Amino acid sequence: MNANIEPAAATQTNGKRRRILLLIAAIFIGIGVIWAAYWVLVLSKREKTDDAYINGNRVVISAQVSGTVIAVLADDTQLVNAGQVLAKLDPTDAQTALSRAASALAQTVRQVRQQKATAGQYDSEIDSRRLELSRAEIDLSKRQPLIADHAIAGEEVRHAEEGVKMAQAALRQAERQSQSAHALVDGTPVESNPAVLQAKDAYRDAWIAAQRNAVVAPVTGYVAERSVQLGQHIQAGEALMTVIPLHSLWVDANFKEVQLRNLRIGQKAEVRSDLYGGSFIFHGHVQGMSAGTGAAFSLLPPQNASGNWIKVVQRVPVRILIDDNDLKKSPLRVGLSATVTVDTTSRDGPVLAQEAGDKPVGDTQVYTQDLNKANAEADAVVQRNLGNGH
Repeated sequence: MNANIEPAAATQTNGKRRRILLLIAAIFIGIGVIWAAYWVLVLSKREKTDDAYINGNRVVISAQVSGTVIAVLADDTQLVNAGQVLAKLDPTDAQTALSRAASALAQTVRQVRQQKATAGQYDSEIDSRRLELSRAEIDLSKRQPLIADHAIAGEEVRHAEEGVKMAQAALRQAERQSQSAHALVDGTPVESNPAVLQAKDAYRDAWIAAQRNAVVAPVTGYVAERSVQLGQHIQAGEALMTVIPLHSLWVDANFKEVQLRNLRIGQKAEVRSDLYGGSFIFHGHVQGMSAGTGAAFSLLPPQNASGNWIKVVQRVPVRILIDDNDLKKSPLRVGLSATVTVDTTSRDGPVLAQEAGDKPVGDTQVYTQDLNKANAEADAVVQRNLGNGH
């Protein structure tokens, strides 16, 4: 009886083991199917790289005019607003130039007034010359009948004729002088005379140069790389510091060339920064792709035809624009590393931009001076020198 029980127990044990093995196999097969489906439906439609870095605009601040620095009003790490004064230059030279321009404008107005008066003087001269010509012609007409009667000498008639010719020449000279004088002043009032307008333009230039002694921030951002110091004499265009706006950043993700097949402009992307350890996911989209590989634009591009050659998988920079709302919640810094995952499910977008951009990459109004104030000051100079009756 025991002999019969043992084979039955063995058979039962083998069956149980077989069911366990089948269950394990089914579990692994199920996991494999799930993984295959996940790969086909999700992972195969994503491209990922950790060769990515945060980037942004680096606005280099430079002076528009040369001068000596008398004040530095911003330092590294500080937040500055658009239009805020970052540094001041010695205004002495600019104020002196502005005073000279004001004097030149006043002198020009007075010279134009003088030219108008001279033109009026020549008009009076014409009237005087016409009277002299009329008198000479009357004198000649009185003497010509007397020459036939030998009542006067012929020499007197010749003198009278010469007097007429001289009066005619004097009239023509006065008319030409009047035309020349009127050519400078006719057609416009003093304040609209070309010479006055030119002097006003010079005054506005000097006024603007005086305003530019204040170096302002063109955008809102954080100061970095400050190099300007007190007492430093700087030239126009010399870099003083950098302002980095952190509200509009992007990621330069360097994908391998084999990963570009399914990338399209407009595809959604997720960005994880090492700064937050992946606890915050930044959202964005593919803005564009570089026109060449990173190696092609390097300082020393490879010369593969020069000798030994080893194939290296190239990488192409892809720009990922990050949503501004995410940047407000979790600020980033330029240069931080990141991991980028692009969802390539939708592949209808273009690989490269199809239309030329018509929007400015950046713009600012802080350098637009208040020309109305400059014009008002120039007009005041003109009015003070017009005199009464003009």
